[in-house]
Amino acid sequence: MFRTTCLLISLLSWLPLSATSPAQSPAAQATPRRPNIVFIFCDDLTCQAISAYGESRHLLETPHIDKLAAQGARFDRCLVTNSICGPSRATILTGKYSHRNGFYNNSNCTFDNSQTTFPKLLKAAGYQTAMIGKWHLVSDPTGFDHWQILPGQGLYYNPPMIRNGEKVKLTGYTTDLIADLSIDWLKQRDRTKPFLLMSQHKAPHREWAPALRHLGWDNDRVYPEPPTLFDDFSGRSRAVADHDMGLDRTFTELDAKLRPSPNMSPEQLQQWNAWYGPRNEKFLAAGLQGRELVRWRYNRYMHDYLACVKAVDENVGRLMQTLEDEGEAENTVVVFTSDQGFFLGEHGWFDKRWIFEESLRTPMMVRWPGVVKPGSVQKEIVSLVDFAQTFLEIAGLEQPGDMQGRSLLPILQGQTPTDWRTSLYYHYYEFPAPHRVRPHMGVITDRYKLVHYYKPDIDEWELLDRQQNPEETKNYYNDPEYAQVVSELQTELQRLRQEVGDTAEAPRSAYGNQPFDGEAVKPQKKPGSEKKQTKQQ
Repeated sequence: MFRTTCLLISLLSWLPLSATSPAQSPAAQATPRRPNIVFIFCDDLTCQAISAYGESRHLLETPHIDKLAAQGARFDRCLVTNSICGPSRATILTGKYSHRNGFYNNSNCTFDNSQTTFPKLLKAAGYQTAMIGKWHLVSDPTGFDHWQILPGQGLYYNPPMIRNGEKVKLTGYTTDLIADLSIDWLKQRDRTKPFLLMSQHKAPHREWAPALRHLGWDNDRVYPEPPTLFDDFSGRSRAVADHDMGLDRTFTELDAKLRPSPNMSPEQLQQWNAWYGPRNEKFLAAGLQGRELVRWRYNRYMHDYLACVKAVDENVGRLMQTLEDEGEAENTVVVFTSDQGFFLGEHGWFDKRWIFEESLRTPMMVRWPGVVKPGSVQKEIVSLVDFAQTFLEIAGLEQPGDMQGRSLLPILQGQTPTDWRTSLYYHYYEFPAPHRVRPHMGVITDRYKLVHYYKPDIDEWELLDRQQNPEETKNYYNDPEYAQVVSELQTELQRLRQEVGDTAEAPRSAYGNQPFDGEAVKPQKKPGSEKKQTKQQ
């Protein structure tokens, strides 16, 4: 096992009691092992799909993910700073907001991989580091001893991958394969070093293609509908109604599985068609319109999306069992989370992007035997921007002064600082493609969200009150009874913008590579000369 003679004194304060027990020899007390870190990451996984969160619709049982919560902590208010895939990944790596790390959107940004990231710092400090699965940052990973990634968005079946710069192709279902590769790396790693493993799934990202073993898993269940499935957006900002991400308007044939997921083998396609074929024929013969069409799409979407989550859950169980088999479970911090939440029919939507709760909040569980209290539930506002500093402090390393989050270590120890944040700043940019969600910024507290929609042809505000209206269907901004709340939150929004250094006008390229109406825009200049991966929203 890894031994170190330069362990920081502060490390001893959070080690499990057994590591400093009087029963150990003085030498053992002086050379405790640094914890391993396993970061299990999903794309577009939402709290509504995880049974540990006890959501009212009871959509799916996720026993292996729930076990992480039972053995550690479940975070109920883990929020993102820009609800979209690539920007969230850049924020996790750098501990910085989008305007500081330069990755604003999925359309035209390339991650500047010369930046300081927490994997680079862990590697320099003696950790063995690996990145396996979905990367989605265009430039090649840096700071890893080993990496094997999906190019761009990746495929659900028989995916091409890039292994340490070399193109390879695998056969099978991508969620299973990412777990296979993660398990193989754990078994073949250098056992003299602590390790960081980032095991990052494509699932359950659009187009939500299930594993073949899960076709028909729900026995054609008719799913309970969210109360806002047919939200008419009355009394709301024009930005909220003028979108392109609804089940009533944006659902493609590929989303609906009216044509098969790409890249399947003939044998896989035969199984796929055997299940979807008869059901698709019945749907096409029915000629559904209006609300009945939306309901059919909603139920097809639930079958497919939740089946993808089911495969993730199974593979979380496999990875955790490997840690047990390798004798590393007790000395490994396991963090399970996603790049943001996702809408499962709320407001009639799929996708993410908005400051609304289903998109803003991401699931998060942390298992750390001897440190994190089993079965604990954390209500503090935490964020993906906190992860880099948390992992560095776990490893006993200094946190760079330009990182913008805050280490979660005290919260994991059950000692939330009295000055912990009570609000969080949010800023979304990408417009108009692909879903016509207008740029907006806002401040979030436990109860309220003050939102400013500001581009390109709009200047409107909304105040959401989750206590009075948890569905977030009402705008209280112009309600006289909320005038003081609005004033206080506008002041807080300006304070947060100053605090994170986001007071200047964003460059036009921050919003994407498609023009606003009547506007020409030059593509963003790509930093560096790294190989570019294929991108997809």
